[in-house]
Amino acid sequence: MTQVPQRTGFSGPKLLRLLASLTDAGASGAAPPLSAVMSRWLGWTDAIALSAALNGSPPEVPSGAPARAGSSGNVGGGIGASIGAGIGASIGDSAGTHVRAMLTAAITGQGTSSDSRRRMPARPATPDAAETDFAVHRQRYIALQQQMEREIAGLRGRLRTALASRTPQAARLAMLDTVMEQVLGTREQAVLAAVPGMLEPHFTRLRDAEGAWLNVFRRDMQSVLLAELEIRFQPVDALLAALRES
Repeated sequence: MTQVPQRTGFSGPKLLRLLASLTDAGASGAAPPLSAVMSRWLGWTDAIALSAALNGSPPEVPSGAPARAGSSGNVGGGIGASIGAGIGASIGDSAGTHVRAMLTAAITGQGTSSDSRRRMPARPATPDAAETDFAVHRQRYIALQQQMEREIAGLRGRLRTALASRTPQAARLAMLDTVMEQVLGTREQAVLAAVPGMLEPHFTRLRDAEGAWLNVFRRDMQSVLLAELEIRFQPVDALLAALRES
């Protein structure tokens, strides 16, 4: 029988460390599957596509390939349009700050819209019947994931457009990011789609223990969402850095 690995000293992205700390090793019998899946995101066909991009000749996108949500949309109103027009790196930084702050506010429930507050209430008085059902929290998590996907994909596309208008080297980086999104996007979505379900055992344990369990779970779920935002924003951070240096 395979020995269950100890969780002490678990390394890697913050998202994986959080999921490891919230997963009961004795109950699951294994480390969070997310870490194993993440380590296999790149296959040999992906490596070929990336190699072609590095050589300046990216593969054509199949006509039936699904487009990433918001990849050509306008992000942040005038900010997104300005990036698309190739205006300076400071505009890109402003757009990145705007989108990150907007998504953080949606996750923490500090946004200005009533919808954001509804999805992640800050301090509930007493849990109603719906709040004791994990399905409600799963839907909240998925809604926030969809919002992150939509807003970040749109911003990423605008940043690539700006980068492509700079130097040949910057244009190649933009092309490489396009290929990265194509070859890894579907896998990223599939892997991150598993995260809400991984929180259910933690939810159940807290609920069975009673006490102020709902506040604890909300705080933990919020921490996981913020860690996921950190991972999703890494390509944007890389594009912004390239834009500043081009």
